[in-house]
Amino acid sequence: QVQLVESGGGLVQAGGSLRLSCAASGGTLSNYAMGWFRQAPGKGRQFVAAINRSGGSTFYVESVEGRFTISRDNAKNTVYLQMNSLQPEDTADYYCYAETSVWGEVQYYWGQGTQVTVSS
Repeated sequence: QVQLVESGGGLVQAGGSLRLSCAASGGTLSNYAMGWFRQAPGKGRQFVAAINRSGGSTFYVESVEGRFTISRDNAKNTVYLQMNSLQPEDTADYYCYAETSVWGEVQYYWGQGTQVTVSS
């Protein structure tokens, strides 16, 4: 079972940048599609971005398109989320997930999250 640990969160001013990392252990990262969700205070969890197993395809929620970039380094067992032009509405806890299919059943694994705060 893969374990995920996020890092790279913090406090940044509006317009600034952060790069989140998600380090995987206990599994081979290339076996998993990966992605990020976020949860703002008092709100539900929202999909942010995803990347397929090879890194050849990426997907984003419209609100971050053009500002965030998801990437992966399977050799380092790490997925990244580069966040540019951050806005206060990007303030949230960011969670990394890994997705795989076992005997036709989709399984998800989650990290503990990293906090991102964007000040205006």
